[in-house]
Amino acid sequence: MANSPGLPNSPGLASAPGLANGPAANGVGASGAAPSSLTVTGVDAGYGSVRALEGVSLAVSPGQTVALLGTNGNGKSTLMKCIMGMLRPSAGAIQAEIDGKTHDLVGRTTEEIVDLGISLVPEGRRLFPKLTVEENLLLGAFRRSARSAIEQNLDSCYSTFPVLRERRRQLAGSMSGGEQQMLALGRALMSCPRILLVDEPSVGLAPILVSRTIDKIQELKEKFRLTVLMAEQNFNQAVRIADCGYVIVHGRIAFEGTSAEELNNNELVRKFYLGL
Repeated sequence: MANSPGLPNSPGLASAPGLANGPAANGVGASGAAPSSLTVTGVDAGYGSVRALEGVSLAVSPGQTVALLGTNGNGKSTLMKCIMGMLRPSAGAIQAEIDGKTHDLVGRTTEEIVDLGISLVPEGRRLFPKLTVEENLLLGAFRRSARSAIEQNLDSCYSTFPVLRERRRQLAGSMSGGEQQMLALGRALMSCPRILLVDEPSVGLAPILVSRTIDKIQELKEKFRLTVLMAEQNFNQAVRIADCGYVIVHGRIAFEGTSAEELNNNELVRKFYLGL
């Protein structure tokens, strides 16, 4: 499979450093590399005349897991698109600090942003259903600094998600929702990210699978020293792993909680998420 037409090749790369053993330059968990950070300042964005974000500011400190909480239609996915260069803000700044260098993301292409070490697990997973599990994983490895570690990174993905190894020849579209979410996470890891964006990981999953998925995100963050921004509407699951969080309402940040305890005790959160 590693030699499939149009996909990255992996022969002869067994000795290349991978995810689990300190990956290639700018890779996950690279030896001596400090965790990266992300800062969003005063971002406005929309679609035509429809304003989706207004004055949004948030910070994801090095090594943190930050939850962006909000119900459907409040701007979570729009912010993710702005960070990834898929939608250009009409105002504001987005900066990532990676390896001690600050990068302005506004105006960069999505490819350039991924190449810096920022990866997105999109809402709905967005897999290639008629490609196999392994082909989907290999498509995540096109980032230049990840290409030299494909074989090792595949092994790391398979050790993290054993079901993907078992089903590596299976078409992605024939897998269950939970398995597809694992594949989407694995595909993001194949790019050796330093900052991982996860958009609505609970969508379409049964409650027990939501819990397992959230646990996996925490495991990946700790194992590979990632900085994580997770957009999620399932408050109870998100705050289990979040170091802090923001509540977004109608495109504006309505509350910033510096801890899970602050989020749990906020009146806005208690009203909209806990029914109190």
